[in-house]
Amino acid sequence: MAKRAINPAGLPTPVGPYSNVVSADAGRVVFCAGQVALDAGGSIVGEGDIVAQTRQVMENLKLALEAAGASFADVVKVTNYITDVAQFSKMAAVRQEYLREPYPASTLIEVQALMFPELLIEIEAVAVVTAGR
Repeated sequence: MAKRAINPAGLPTPVGPYSNVVSADAGRVVFCAGQVALDAGGSIVGEGDIVAQTRQVMENLKLALEAAGASFADVVKVTNYITDVAQFSKMAAVRQEYLREPYPASTLIEVQALMFPELLIEIEAVAVVTAGR
């Protein structure tokens, strides 16, 4: 897929692994539901640990993307829900292990709580996969 990151003059430089704007060639659009730090058995992974939870979330997203014939390279937009924005740098460091340039567009939202009180983060993704994949 031809994905192009755009960081126009006049907008601040991104703080973390994301782009201000992403342009993608037409293709099949994949929408991944928000993933949380639950393992395949439904148990919470990394209670109280934003790094462990973010890693589980990214692994869950990886499985979801692969099931649709996509990968992190196809992701054009992520939305991050985090219960403590002060944990942003730790979360961003883990995301950077999975996301590569050109980075997707990204939104970070601090929320009061997620579906279980032990959960610290949820991430949803949108990918565009070129025809034939």
